This record gives sequence, C-alpha cells and structure tokens, in this order.
Amino acid sequence: MANVLPPEFADLEPFADWAIPTERARYAKRIASSMDELQAFYDAAYPRLESSTEYLQQVSMDDIGEEDKHLLWLFCSLVTVAFPVEAWRQARVPDSGASSIDAVLEPAV
Repeated sequence: MANVLPPEFADLEPFADWAIPTERARYAKRIASSMDELQAFYDAAYPRLESSTEYLQQVSMDDIGEEDKHLLWLFCSLVTVAFPVEAWRQARVPDSGASSIDAVLEPAV
C-alpha cells in the first residue's frame, strides 16, 4: 500500500484514515470511533503537532501536493478529536442529545 503522508511523518501512516477532507466527514468519523481509537490517534498525532505545523508552513497552498494535503487534513482531524479526548472523555458533546451542527461551506484547500 502506498504512503499517503510525507515521508517525514511515516510514523502517522497507521492513522492515515484520519486524513479526511471535510469537517462533516471528520466529525462523522469522530462520532463513529471508540474512545480507545480517539485516544490512540491523539496520542500519536499530538506530539507531532509542532513539527507538522513547521513543515506545513513551508508548503505553498497554491500548489500543495497530495501527501501534504493529507497531512493537513490529518491535523484538522486532530483538532476535531482533541477536545473530546482532553475534556469530555467521550466522542459526543456532553448533554447534547441528538443535536448537530452542519457546516454549509468548507474552507478551500
């Protein structure tokens, strides 16, 4: 299977399924994942946050490559997962029932 992330981030390849292009799909994966899965992803990706930020700051968004795009999406997923892992210890927003918010527009990448 081909790598989807830049070689510098090969250690995150087991979590490449978190490289999801849209907010709605990232949220759906979060809700469908167990806390063990969220924690494993968080534990692997969070320590790489600074190095990925430094790496992506060197990338031109005008001609971003597929591997770099996947890295960006993976860290967008980390943002989606961080608060539930750090604060709530559950995938859903506490006491929110079946409520949801849908993004109408996505940022362009």
